[in-house]
Amino acid sequence: MDKTHQLPFFAPESRLPAPLPSPQDIELSGEILLEYTGRRVVRFNNYYIIKYGLNVSLTEGENMLLVREIPSSCVPEVFALFSIKNAEGRSVNYIVMENVAGDILDSIWSRLDSSEKGRISSQLRHQFATLRSLPTPGYFGCIGRQPFEESMFWSAAEDGVDDGIVSGPFDSESKFNDALVQKYLYKSGLDHKADYYRRVLPLVLRNHNIVFTHGDLQRKNIILREDGVAVVIDWETAGWYPEYWEYALAMFACGSWEDDWHEFVGHILTEYLNEYAWFDMLRRELWS
Repeated sequence: MDKTHQLPFFAPESRLPAPLPSPQDIELSGEILLEYTGRRVVRFNNYYIIKYGLNVSLTEGENMLLVREIPSSCVPEVFALFSIKNAEGRSVNYIVMENVAGDILDSIWSRLDSSEKGRISSQLRHQFATLRSLPTPGYFGCIGRQPFEESMFWSAAEDGVDDGIVSGPFDSESKFNDALVQKYLYKSGLDHKADYYRRVLPLVLRNHNIVFTHGDLQRKNIILREDGVAVVIDWETAGWYPEYWEYALAMFACGSWEDDWHEFVGHILTEYLNEYAWFDMLRRELWS
């Protein structure tokens, strides 16, 4: 199942709800929904959601194409993945996908009763269990054996460490753990604390299966369609991670813990309580 599609990718015309807009039309007529750090998300004529920019990775679209092949998966359909050169000769990437009509789960969660919350979480549990059942390709990284695009594995190329030591891909969990230590050292410069992590992480983060992971399970990334189906969006950091990663990151993203969402995360995903505690400590240090 782990494969990338030939790029540029364009879905057959029979799959399109309307003619694909040109980059010029997208720029001039797209309704801007979100704009940040070299990325823009627009809605075009209620048919398409288009993510484009210098910092948009087409890997996100490839992730969605992969997941769409799984029976009963609920992700937006991808209609096009392509790049164009701007006036400076830099590549601007475009992901053209289905406009899923519905409510962002984050905006309606407080109005739902416990039975509806349970129904949605059961649906998501089935979806994520199916996702995790994909046959492993035998490495940790993005599909097609590419480096991770999750921020915990980022380092600046000019600092001389972005050669796969931090970003991967990795053939073993021990190498994956080494990358976490290297990222901590890169961020903090504290040699002795890095030595501590180097010594203890192999004792607490080990023997985990490699599973395909969305990597950002938050209510803001779930659309509840009018027919009650939950659609998961925002696949930019997805890839092959240790099996605890989805749960640990979802719990970390609970943030202020101001409501009951964390209880339903524990229903959607298998819980990894010890791993979450270590992940939480590392993530906070890397974000400080």
